[in-house]
Amino acid sequence: MFPASVVNLDNGLTLIHQEIPTTPVVVADVWVRAGATREPEPWFGMAHFLEHMIFKGTTNLPPGVFDYNIENQGGVSNAATSYDYAHYSLTTAAAYLKDTLPHLGEMLLNAAIPEDEFSRERDVVLEEIRSYHDDPDWLGFQSLIQSIYKNHPYGRSVLGTEQELMLHSPEAMRCFHRAHYQPENMTVVIVGGIDRDSALDLVNSSFGNFADRLDCPISQPSQEPVIQGIHRRELHLPRLEQGRLLMAWLAPGVEQLRTAYGLDMLSVLLAEGRTSRLVRDLREEQQLVQGICSNFSLQQKSSLFTITAWVEPEHLEKVEFLIRNHLEELQNTPITQQELARTRRLLCNEYAFSTETPNQLTGLYGYYNTIAKAELAVTYPQQVLSFDGEELQQLAKKYLQPENYAITVLKPR
Repeated sequence: MFPASVVNLDNGLTLIHQEIPTTPVVVADVWVRAGATREPEPWFGMAHFLEHMIFKGTTNLPPGVFDYNIENQGGVSNAATSYDYAHYSLTTAAAYLKDTLPHLGEMLLNAAIPEDEFSRERDVVLEEIRSYHDDPDWLGFQSLIQSIYKNHPYGRSVLGTEQELMLHSPEAMRCFHRAHYQPENMTVVIVGGIDRDSALDLVNSSFGNFADRLDCPISQPSQEPVIQGIHRRELHLPRLEQGRLLMAWLAPGVEQLRTAYGLDMLSVLLAEGRTSRLVRDLREEQQLVQGICSNFSLQQKSSLFTITAWVEPEHLEKVEFLIRNHLEELQNTPITQQELARTRRLLCNEYAFSTETPNQLTGLYGYYNTIAKAELAVTYPQQVLSFDGEELQQLAKKYLQPENYAITVLKPR
């Protein structure tokens, strides 16, 4: 049973609320379907840049006032942009929410995007882009997704490029904002020491004055990505002390959520903990890698299953070969009950630990409601417990084929 209430406001905005009377803290999260997938060419990087500009105020709220009020009352605010969403978070004492949430609503609905602040903040984003280009793991992952998601938003950096950012204008950003920061694209999640009626009244008053919608260029439909054969890229980077191996397989998006949960289980079975298959063999027994991990990244349209290894350059080919062997074994050798029980236990425990605080709950509910439906957020443990070894093995055969994957190898220059 879903423990929060979901309210659809008259203007189209969704409120999700859960009261936790024992805490004096309230977390308010605002999730907007205005991520990088909504960007039309040539506005790539606009969604993330707009996230920065939201905090530059409105005609009624000068730059810096929101941050000052939050910090002055001991609160914390944060924001992030991904492919499928932009996300704004506010944590404060329950008594101060009525003083701070209206300011957050004012900025999100009526961002002024002033020209002088635009130029200054663009320099901040440009520096952020440059700093990432010094990170070999980021460079490797960007190369990997570019080889998979050709001509698809998931294959671009959410940050955009320096060249793309220099083409942006305040007028274009205002158009993007007014087109997408609209009530039907927005979910407000409030969890903590506030009752439902108070939360509803506060959201109605804080998110009732949306700016008029503007018509804006829309992103073009993307082709479904496909990996046929082995897509290989190799990067030679200066100052790199250790090689990297990044391998990836495509998987369905949220429209096949059970498949996603099964692949999550396979990622744990393969490479989480010392007794998982890849860690035990390649790190503990053969000592061929310094570290190896697997991850399933759920996305709205097309998800990604990855295996990453930190390897001395002379072992890169051997480690790739052995990973492929493990995938063949996974498809052809039954999964033991012991492995299945361990995987279920780890994932159910992780879920329990990730739903303890108001901050964690707002993130969980908001994310699911943005890419799918909020109520699905609480079905995860039951789904995980319902898988058997044979069903997981069939998923491995369908999605983790050792002859169809993308790989990026990083080597020292």
